[in-house]
Amino acid sequence: MNYFGKLIRCHRKQSNLTQVQLADLAGVGKTVVFDIEHGKETVQFESFQKVCSVLNIDIKLESPLMDYCLKEVSNEKG
Repeated sequence: MNYFGKLIRCHRKQSNLTQVQLADLAGVGKTVVFDIEHGKETVQFESFQKVCSVLNIDIKLESPLMDYCLKEVSNEKG
């Protein structure tokens, strides 16, 4: 189990949720929650976001270049 997996598991348990209940609330399969908690690297980021959202965990992307990159991405066409 990796660091993020341990954090997700702790939040889930403190919320008195089973893996199945969390998966249902997040709209993902129960194996997704199991995989996250056990550090499987193939979990899609969107699924990870859904699980975090149910547990009220904010995911924040920060970098010194974030403002610049956000402008660049929003100005891209296509």
